[in-house]
Amino acid sequence: MRAPHTLRIGVGVGDPSSLNIHLDPSPITDYVAELTQAYFARYDGNGKPVPELITQIPTRVNGGISADGKTILWHLRRGVRWSDGAPFTADDVAFTVRAINDPRNNEAQGTLGWDLIRRVEIRDPYTVAFHLSKPNGDFLPLYFGTAANEPCILPKHLLGTLSDINTADYNRKPVGIGPFRVVAWRHGDAIELERNPYYWRGAPKLERITIPLIASQDTLATQLQSGEVDLWPLMSPSFTRRMQSVPALHVEVTPNYRATHLDFVFTRPLVGDVRVRRAVAYAIDRRKLIASVMHGSGTLHDGPVIPLDPPRVNEPVTPYDPAQARALLDAAGWRAGSDGVRARHGTRLVLAAVYPASTSELDQTVEFVRDNLRAVGIALDTRKFAPSTFRAPASAGGILYGGRFEFSIYPRTLMAASDVALTYGCSTIPPHGMNGMRLCDPRLDAILDRVESSYDDGARRSAFRAAEARIDAIVPTVNLYVWKGGYAWNPRVTGFHPPVLTPFDDMMEVDTR
Repeated sequence: MRAPHTLRIGVGVGDPSSLNIHLDPSPITDYVAELTQAYFARYDGNGKPVPELITQIPTRVNGGISADGKTILWHLRRGVRWSDGAPFTADDVAFTVRAINDPRNNEAQGTLGWDLIRRVEIRDPYTVAFHLSKPNGDFLPLYFGTAANEPCILPKHLLGTLSDINTADYNRKPVGIGPFRVVAWRHGDAIELERNPYYWRGAPKLERITIPLIASQDTLATQLQSGEVDLWPLMSPSFTRRMQSVPALHVEVTPNYRATHLDFVFTRPLVGDVRVRRAVAYAIDRRKLIASVMHGSGTLHDGPVIPLDPPRVNEPVTPYDPAQARALLDAAGWRAGSDGVRARHGTRLVLAAVYPASTSELDQTVEFVRDNLRAVGIALDTRKFAPSTFRAPASAGGILYGGRFEFSIYPRTLMAASDVALTYGCSTIPPHGMNGMRLCDPRLDAILDRVESSYDDGARRSAFRAAEARIDAIVPTVNLYVWKGGYAWNPRVTGFHPPVLTPFDDMMEVDTR
């Protein structure tokens, strides 16, 4: 039996490419960053920001946001140390902003929003002002919040003398200001964390956390049942019933912020016509997919943002309508051939599709989509890749951001409204960001700029309604299903209460017997 005060967290996606969230926003790196890294704000059980390394959330009322909206003032907490004992000051904040905007660094999420910071003013070691070129209502979580894989603050004393951060030793063993710190990363085996003796809030109850690098979620499910793993965060919904059937496990099933989705690449001619993209959406029987592959553990939702995000518009979902799919393909000039696959001007409608190797559920989803599309005359050429290769930067041979396919199928966390431009904006096409779809729509960009530039909730909501309407007209994505999953943990674990937005922002009272 394992020693008390040790926790094993299973994820089931294998090795990340880096432990630096700036370079790799994969699930494991995100979890490690939440547990170990430096952020202005964390999030409570209701998804509200809570000051972490700042003493208050800036508002116009408290003077943190200037009257013209172009200056954001951050008051830093005093007496805070990095996990190697070095002091944390405004110099670290200023250095990190420079690093994010430095084109020599492979910033995975790009510089959208950060490029609005025209000057960082250090007023004293614990007061820093961001002077913006225009107002930015998305300042949280964008500027160092833990939600949505946002960048953490970097330690200037370790990275400040380097020409870039891409190959720094820090990326393998990052130093942060969270309740835990990284001890070791054994590739193909595990990532080890220990209690951070310098954490400003004090000592968490847990002494150690291990994240075994399990490549298969089927294996992870078996190890959770056997007690080799203690906790499975954001469990794949197809495993919900299996885990609920194990009497010893605690399973919390809630509406989830993750979705398995299909993203088109707009620079590929075969899917450049919106009629083809919309035909794909009509051709997939998502209700049957949820019932058969997901065993009912999923929900339908169109649109790019999380279902509980306030600006979301409750529009009807795209129906399953193969007749309409065929009509759209006919109108686009694609005619069925003798083998049932459509062709136009001698080119067959065979779409290259990529996805990560992770679960049998995703394999089944891909095959379900293949069968549905074949029924309307579209053939698929599918390939799957190791998760680390799939999500790696294009410069490192990564698949997702390389764009050499018609669409991808993979799970990701649905965005908060503030993050939509990170995936749909013209300025975030790789290598400058996460817009792997290579979508650039000036009309949508202009609408998203209205969302970003207002601090008024009503104005933001109105602009976002227009953004969702435009996204619906473009059809960049088909959400196959939003997860209806959650968390599963064994009886050793006590005090675990995952927040709405982030799994590990409330870890001080978590322990194991």
